[in-house]
Amino acid sequence: MSSEEIGRGSFGAVYKGKIGNNNRSIGVKKLEEKIDDEGEREFQAEITAIARTHHRNLVKLIGFCIEGSKKLLVYEFVSKGSLEKLLFYGETRLSWKEKMKLALDVASGLLYLHEECEVRIIHCNINPRNILMDEAWTAKISDFGLARLIRTGHSRTKIGDDGTSRYLAPEWQKEDASISVKADIYSFGVVLLEIICHRKSIEMNNISSADEILLSNWAYQCFASGQLNKLIAHDENDVDWKILEILVKVGLWCVQDQQSLRPAMKNVILMLEGLKDIPVPPSPARLVE
Repeated sequence: MSSEEIGRGSFGAVYKGKIGNNNRSIGVKKLEEKIDDEGEREFQAEITAIARTHHRNLVKLIGFCIEGSKKLLVYEFVSKGSLEKLLFYGETRLSWKEKMKLALDVASGLLYLHEECEVRIIHCNINPRNILMDEAWTAKISDFGLARLIRTGHSRTKIGDDGTSRYLAPEWQKEDASISVKADIYSFGVVLLEIICHRKSIEMNNISSADEILLSNWAYQCFASGQLNKLIAHDENDVDWKILEILVKVGLWCVQDQQSLRPAMKNVILMLEGLKDIPVPPSPARLVE
């Protein structure tokens, strides 16, 4: 493993490495010591279950290494970096077809985790740092299943400690509330609105009014007033208005405060693909604190 740090998230730093006779590139995540250490056998069972997941929109876990309190996870190397860098720190402007493909890639990966893999997994930490882009610009979800390895008592304070709390559903703030797949749906909705607008969900700079600070509220205001052009005022060239409307409506349904209003990921995909009608979404009703 080299000393080149290529990423950092809620569960530790990721380094670039090489493996095998052909020097295959890998990503090595060094888990922080706060990870549950109740037993090596239990840890191995959890990681083995995660390793059995296989989907084109998930980063593949190749293996792991345990040496005392040190735990390393070995992943396939995903060459183009994170969605966070693509959206907020790069020069690339995505076309509307590319935005739709991104949305479907992430949705497909989440559907697999929620409903199709052997061990059903709630990701609990969907955000642009945990969505990586491969050589073909296919989006792949990383860090899935790691929330299961955190001590239960620390889960609500640990998730989002790295500055990603704006992606967390409102129920994370309630100690007695159960966390379901609907929490991932909310996070997906926040990411989807960010993909649409090429901006962060909470933005204090580069805005013209206080209404624009919280993206979900701003998106709803623009949608309800029939002024979606305001959402993309900085990038109105070659807009596919049909795709824009679909993405905005799906995003607004996903970020509803009320869990029961958020659609299942299967329905999200059907709506994105135009195979299911999208009702007019209500206001997300989340206020700036």
